[in-house]
Amino acid sequence: MINEQRLLDTFLELVQIDSETGHEELIQPILKEKFQNLGLDVKEDHASEQPGLGANNLVCTLPAHKDASNQIDKIYFTSHMDTVIPGISVKPIVKDDGYIYSDGTTVLGADDKAGLAAIFELIRTLKEQDIQHGQIQFVITVGEESGLLGAKALNPDLLDAQFGYAVDASAPVGTTVLGAPTQMKIAAVIHGKKAHASTPNKGVSAINIAAKAVSKMKLGQIDEETTANIGSFHGGSVTNIVADEVTLHAEARSHSPQKIKTQIQHMKEVFEETAEKYGCTADVEVEESYQGFKVSEDAEVTQIAIESAKELQLSGNTVISGGGSDGNIINALGIPTVILGIGYENIHTTEERMEIKSLNLLAQQLINIVKIVSHTK
Repeated sequence: MINEQRLLDTFLELVQIDSETGHEELIQPILKEKFQNLGLDVKEDHASEQPGLGANNLVCTLPAHKDASNQIDKIYFTSHMDTVIPGISVKPIVKDDGYIYSDGTTVLGADDKAGLAAIFELIRTLKEQDIQHGQIQFVITVGEESGLLGAKALNPDLLDAQFGYAVDASAPVGTTVLGAPTQMKIAAVIHGKKAHASTPNKGVSAINIAAKAVSKMKLGQIDEETTANIGSFHGGSVTNIVADEVTLHAEARSHSPQKIKTQIQHMKEVFEETAEKYGCTADVEVEESYQGFKVSEDAEVTQIAIESAKELQLSGNTVISGGGSDGNIINALGIPTVILGIGYENIHTTEERMEIKSLNLLAQQLINIVKIVSHTK
């Protein structure tokens, strides 16, 4: 059994440590010390040398139990230490409805400090109850909320696991996410021709070109596997000048490698051909943000997750996600990874909340996973 009060106290402590994405320098040494005090070997990489990251990733290794068989699989769990904004001076409130909220001026930060709290409770329980286990690593990343930047900067040489679990999905506890899409990003600069607004025929409005391009573009839910979105549109300065430059940022996601290529090519061609039609140009840059992944329902990592949920009388459902996580990056490194539902709600908003019951179930599920792995050989 877990210590539910200790788990709650850990969660409340963590959410009150400022850690907006890109500013992890306060929380990272606190987490490092906690892992070290629990007897784990803690290594840092050099992630903070990358732009936009406030600290290094942590890879914390719990050695196998002294009586454990050397045939037990080495596994890992990952959570991220950063939160979205606004996340400064979080004031958690435990309400009678069984949920924890912020005071409404910030996010709560359950994404992903619920995952961190559950991990600490897992380690403490394993030690206190002398539970046999193999080697377990805990990969604690920075910059997840700013495009998985920390995981992208992770030194893969520090990883030593056969499979693992990202403790970071908004689905209910007991749900296992088996796949996520590839995300591609587009930055397009439309070049028009400047003129005074009193003589508009002497110019070509980049705003007009961009608007016409967007109106021709397939956007939104393209099909069951693919989405596309224009996220930002910036251009012009004053009303009496025909704008000669507009910058747009967009994205596309798909679970199909071919469909993502087709959608990105479509968006790129629409920008370029529309600009050309008006005697202007468009500079379009495409960048892969992260690769998609799909883990089989029959894979060992999946079956263990399902069994661990059902032991708690939970559904054991499997789903495919529409968003990315650090699991995308680590899967691409060749370590099969599924994402565990945490049960936090309304994430990335000031209405975010975390059910205490879900927090307890999550910690118990992690313990179940370790116990199942220890008896699979």
